[in-house]
Amino acid sequence: MASKTHRLNHIFREDKKTFIMAMDHGSVFNVLPAMKRIGDIVSDVARAGADAFLANVGLVEKFADDFHGKGIILRLDGAFTFLGSKDKTVETVANVEDAIGLGADSVIGMGFPGSKWEDKVLKNLAANISECNKWGIPMTAEMLPRGFEGGEDSRTAQNITFACRLGAEMGADIIKTEYTGDTESFRELCESVFVPVVILGGSKKVSEEQLLTEIKEALEAGASGIAMGRNIWGHEEPARYAGAIAKLIHEDCSVEAALKELSKKF
Repeated sequence: MASKTHRLNHIFREDKKTFIMAMDHGSVFNVLPAMKRIGDIVSDVARAGADAFLANVGLVEKFADDFHGKGIILRLDGAFTFLGSKDKTVETVANVEDAIGLGADSVIGMGFPGSKWEDKVLKNLAANISECNKWGIPMTAEMLPRGFEGGEDSRTAQNITFACRLGAEMGADIIKTEYTGDTESFRELCESVFVPVVILGGSKKVSEEQLLTEIKEALEAGASGIAMGRNIWGHEEPARYAGAIAKLIHEDCSVEAALKELSKKF
């Protein structure tokens, strides 16, 4: 059985950075029509420079060839959608053995400290971390203070930092979280969390320049990469956007150079 180190090396390149393309939104949100031809998007983005994909069971199983051997991080939780009531939280819907059977390199689960469901969500996360340790598969924890139902004031830089440190303390091997908004506070976060931290993109559609700038700032402050989806697969040219982002992460190019790469005509 592969070790955690071997699996992590299939997610992170030799520079210890990673570009994780998040494609797991379809189990919760309406991703149509942008993600209608999901196999094409996965294949094109894999070829353009993504290192790994965050995906649900159905995608990993049905589109295996389209990932072109890139790393796979399987989403373990779900069981609620945008159509349902707002008084439920995430439940574990897949397990670590499922992930191994599908050839995944890591699994991911949510952590919502401060949420009214804090005890339930964190117990699920702890149980999944324990299973990961038994099977030698890395656990990615998506750590967000107070979760989806929290007020805006709950996602302060201090609270985000605490949430990420909590995930590491619980035994997660990779932390996915929000960018705190400035390099000083995010550097403090990265220095306070002893496992790799990758930033998410969030639900808000932002300009290419803003997204690339946030990625660049986070990397300079100590981030180990990104785990983003909607802003990329929702773009009119996902592969070209992914290629520009890959250069930003792995070639340490400027935001201006990445934008120029994005605007090239082929």
